[in-house]
Amino acid sequence: MNCLEERIAKDGVVKEGNVLKVDSFLNHCMDVSLFKEMGAEWKKRFAGKNINKILTIEASGIGIASVVALEFNVPVVFAKKNKSINIDGDMYVTEVESFTHKNKNQVIVSKRFLNSDDHVLIIDDFLANGCALQGLISIVGQAGATVEGIGIAIEKGFQSGGQIIRNLGYQLESLAIVDSMDAATGTITFREQ
Repeated sequence: MNCLEERIAKDGVVKEGNVLKVDSFLNHCMDVSLFKEMGAEWKKRFAGKNINKILTIEASGIGIASVVALEFNVPVVFAKKNKSINIDGDMYVTEVESFTHKNKNQVIVSKRFLNSDDHVLIIDDFLANGCALQGLISIVGQAGATVEGIGIAIEKGFQSGGQIIRNLGYQLESLAIVDSMDAATGTITFREQ
């Protein structure tokens, strides 16, 4: 069991509706030391890849992606879920559906920060149905950039997202893959990797 799986087993809370609550260390209160270990692991898994940008989606992916960017010594670009007055110029736009929030958002990235010369590592906290990832892949495609790989902290292996993304041919590296969860007992079963 790796450090992330250990932390999920210790502090993760299984809720009804296939919800895994990890807000005490991953996506509300952030354990940056854990993020550093995760970043080092992704650096190993994507060794030899020509990565010059990290791409994530707001909000939960930003903290993790920032620490990973330190490992790769590259900038982070994050897709925004709302257009604000300080975003100007041309943008890449796509629509994504959130499993957690049960809603759809248009996400945007300014064309100033992503172009055809970029080799992108996509980083996110969760992978369930794959909608957010497909949106980020679409944005990279719109830019003419290259997806070098995808790093996910926690993949829900019992949902279709991981298989969909792998079937598209991307190198998807999930640090913890949950094969099953039981809200009644709090039991979490991880996939052997």
